[in-house]
Amino acid sequence: MIRCFDPIAGSDARVLILGTIPGRRSLEAGEYYAHRQNSFWFIMESLFAQRPGMDYGARVSLLVGARVALWDVLQAAERSGSLDSSIAPGSEVPNDFVGFFLCHPAIHTVFFNGAKAQSLFVKHVQGALPPEVSLRFLRMPSTSPANASLTRERKLTAWQALLETLAVR
Repeated sequence: MIRCFDPIAGSDARVLILGTIPGRRSLEAGEYYAHRQNSFWFIMESLFAQRPGMDYGARVSLLVGARVALWDVLQAAERSGSLDSSIAPGSEVPNDFVGFFLCHPAIHTVFFNGAKAQSLFVKHVQGALPPEVSLRFLRMPSTSPANASLTRERKLTAWQALLETLAVR
């Protein structure tokens, strides 16, 4: 059984980025998006720091300072390998989003890092949210190297919506 990491979230977080559950390299490193070819940190550094290659602690601080929270839809699941398509159906255990959103009431938008994160959230979480949790949902292109149909630069362009959302509210 694979388990997710604790969320990265300051008390003033305004947006939440959701993945599915950590891949093998992330689990080995104990860090979100640790696979070198995943574009996630390239995108976040480009959007918020304008400098690449930060260490993990600086990356976490970067997100918290930008009021961006990061977590996974699943608390636990069975999966062979790292691909989201390998998650065993029926093994999915969602995280406690009711509690999370009640502790982070300033979050107004959820960004899904790919279609699988969105579909798992819709299936396991969205219907259980109380009416006072009012959110906007946006699916972004997956930053995974498995999403090879888009270059890093095209992914970065799409993820500019994160900056636009933070600027609006």
